[in-house]
Amino acid sequence: MNQAGFPILSLLTYLPLLGVAYIATLRGAEEAVARQARQGALAISLLTLALGVYLWTQFDPGQAGYQFVESAAWFPGLDIQYRMGVDGISLFLILLTLVLTPIAILSSASITRRGRSFFAALLLLETMTTGMFAAADFLLFYVFFEAVLLPMYLIIGVWGGEKRIYAAVKFFIFTLAGSLFMLLALIWLWHHAGTTDIVTLLHTPIPAAAQLWLFAAFLASFGVKAAVWPLHTWLPDAYGEAPVPGTIMLAAVLSKMGAYGFLRFAVPMLPQASAAAEPLMFTLGVVAVIYISFVALAQTDMKRLIAYSSVAHMGVIIIGIFTFTVEGVEGALFQMLSHGVVIAGLFVCTGVLLARGEGLALSRLGGLAVGMPAYAALLMLFSLANMGLPGTSGFIGEILVIVGALKVNFWVSLLGGAGMILGAAYMLVLVRAVLFDKFTRPELAQVSDLNAREYAMLLPLAALVLWLGIYPSSFTHMFDASVASLVQAHTAALSSHTALAMVTQK
Repeated sequence: MNQAGFPILSLLTYLPLLGVAYIATLRGAEEAVARQARQGALAISLLTLALGVYLWTQFDPGQAGYQFVESAAWFPGLDIQYRMGVDGISLFLILLTLVLTPIAILSSASITRRGRSFFAALLLLETMTTGMFAAADFLLFYVFFEAVLLPMYLIIGVWGGEKRIYAAVKFFIFTLAGSLFMLLALIWLWHHAGTTDIVTLLHTPIPAAAQLWLFAAFLASFGVKAAVWPLHTWLPDAYGEAPVPGTIMLAAVLSKMGAYGFLRFAVPMLPQASAAAEPLMFTLGVVAVIYISFVALAQTDMKRLIAYSSVAHMGVIIIGIFTFTVEGVEGALFQMLSHGVVIAGLFVCTGVLLARGEGLALSRLGGLAVGMPAYAALLMLFSLANMGLPGTSGFIGEILVIVGALKVNFWVSLLGGAGMILGAAYMLVLVRAVLFDKFTRPELAQVSDLNAREYAMLLPLAALVLWLGIYPSSFTHMFDASVASLVQAHTAALSSHTALAMVTQK
C-alpha cells in the first residue's frame, strides 16, 4: 500500500544525491567552496526532512505491516526485487536520520579542508542509512548496510583526530568482518526460500538447527554495529577520533543499525534460535550496562566518557529486544529514538567547546556554568536525560525495558535497571567537572556562550528530549501495532514448535 501515491521512500533515500551532484559542480577557493557546499547540503537535508515529516503524517499507525511499498524488478530470474517499505519499527529510525543530518551539517562550521568532499560524504551517509531502514528486500538491505562503511570511513580517516587512520581502519575491519557473516546468512536464506523478499522470508519455516547458525551470523554482524559487549572495542576509538559531525551520526544513527537488524531479522525469522540465545543476550546486555558504566566512570576525557555511556545504553536496548515482550521491545525502540537524540545533544555540546579552542580533558575544564549559563542548562538537560530522569526521554525507554524484563527474569530487570543509578554517577561526574568545579585556568571565565548556530542545533534536540519524556504516547502509538504483531508472531512460532516437538515425541 502506498498512501502517498508516489515513491516517497525512494525520494527520501536518493534526494540527498542531488546535493552531492550540486556540490560536485562547485569551483573556487577552498574556503568559499566549503561554505557553499555546507549551505547546499543543509538546504537539501532540510528538504528531505520536510518530506520525512510528510511521511510521518501519512503513516497509518493501526497497520502492522509495510506501508508505502515500492517494488520493481531487479534480478527477476533470481526472484530478487528492488523493494522498499516502512512500518512502525523503521519509521522513527528513518526520521531520526533525517533530523540529525542537518544538525550534523550545522556542526561542521569548522570544516574547510576538503569541504566539498566532506559534505558530499555526509549526504551519501544519509542516503545509505535511510535506504537501509527503508529496504524491504534482504539483498537491498545488505547493499545499503555495507555502503554505509565507505562515507563513514572517509569521515573518520580524512577529517578525524591524530589517530584517525587507526580508528578508521579498526572501524572498517570490525564492521566488514561482521558483515561477511551476514552475507553468508543471506545466501543461505536465498537458497532456502528462493527469494530475498523480507516478508516472504518472515513466513518461511527454517529448521531449528539452521537457525542457530544463522543467529550466530547475525550476532557477529549486528552485534558489531550495535557495539554489543565484547564487540564494542572499535567504538571508543571511532567516536574519539571522528570529527563531531561524524560522531553524531555514528552514535545517534549508525549504532541503531545493529539493534534494528536484530528486530528485523534475528527475532522474527529465527524464533527458536533467538529464544535459545536469550540467556546469552541478557548476559551481554547486563555486562554492558554494569561493566561499561564503570569504564565510563574511569574516563578523563569528556568525549570518551559519553562514548562509553553509549555502549551502556545499547546494553539496555539489547535487553529490551530479547525480553520478547511488548513492553520490552517498545522500550528498546523508544530508547533507540531517545538515545539518538540525547547522545547527539551531548556530542554537539563537546563540539561547542572544541569550537572555542578548548580541550575535552575533564581536568582542564570547570566552572563553565558561570560564563556559559545557556550552555550549562542544555548540557545539564541532556545529561539528566542520559541518566534517565523522569520527565525526559531517557526515563520512558528504560522503565519500559525494566518492566518488560521483570516479566521474564527478576535479576535481569534488577541488574539492567542498575544502569540508571550508574548512569547518574558518571553523568554527574561529567557535569560537575565541566560546569561546577573551580576554574582550572583563568581564561575559562572568558569563554563565550552559545551563538545562533549552536542554538539552532541544540534547541530542537532539547525540545525533542522534553516532548518524548512528557508525551511519549505521541510516538509509541505509531509502533504499537508493529511491535504487537512481532511479539505475537514470535510467541506463536515458539508455541507451534513446542507442540510439534511433543507430537513427534509421542
